[in-house]
Amino acid sequence: MVKHGAEIRFRVLHSQMLVFLDFEASSLARHSYPIEVAWVFEDGASETHLIRPAPDWDDWDSAAEAIHQIPRESLLRNGMPPEALGRRMIDLLAGHDLAASAPSWDGKWLSALLRAAGLPRHALRLRDTEEIQRETARNILLDSVAGEHLEEEVERIRTAAIDALPKSPTAHRALADAQAERARWLAVRDAAQQFRNFRRRYNDA
Repeated sequence: MVKHGAEIRFRVLHSQMLVFLDFEASSLARHSYPIEVAWVFEDGASETHLIRPAPDWDDWDSAAEAIHQIPRESLLRNGMPPEALGRRMIDLLAGHDLAASAPSWDGKWLSALLRAAGLPRHALRLRDTEEIQRETARNILLDSVAGEHLEEEVERIRTAAIDALPKSPTAHRALADAQAERARWLAVRDAAQQFRNFRRRYNDA
């Protein structure tokens, strides 16, 4: 287990935040299972964990291992048991707004983890990070852009902000990928705020 940032528990019990979550998995097959998870709060605090396979998790894809570079032996030796990890995720993440770049896949692996932990598989739910990017920009621009132009402006700002970020290949490790999703959200939020402030100054001139 790796924790980053200040003590998480104290802060998260006192306010709802966006949390960017990512899984790495044994494969993309029907019976694939999560092998690594990370989450990053909007303020930057984060955790990452290898996941010990449950007894009935026997899927493995050597091609996938070549991408994520996590041997199954490392999971058996260093992984956190699903029961303990599931409880920790419920304790820390319940009540927060959870985002994933591929919520159908990440949701599948989240459900598998929670089921293996003996917890309700819908105890945590994921939303699409692109949906959250648009929602954030929309809420910032509501008072600055006419309604008939709002969605067009939201998409223009979102696309431009993400395109302006430095280009780097997908890391295929959970923490790096979750941090990258947070960076995209921050870029969209900041771009929307800058545009709103510009419009306000223009209108006040």
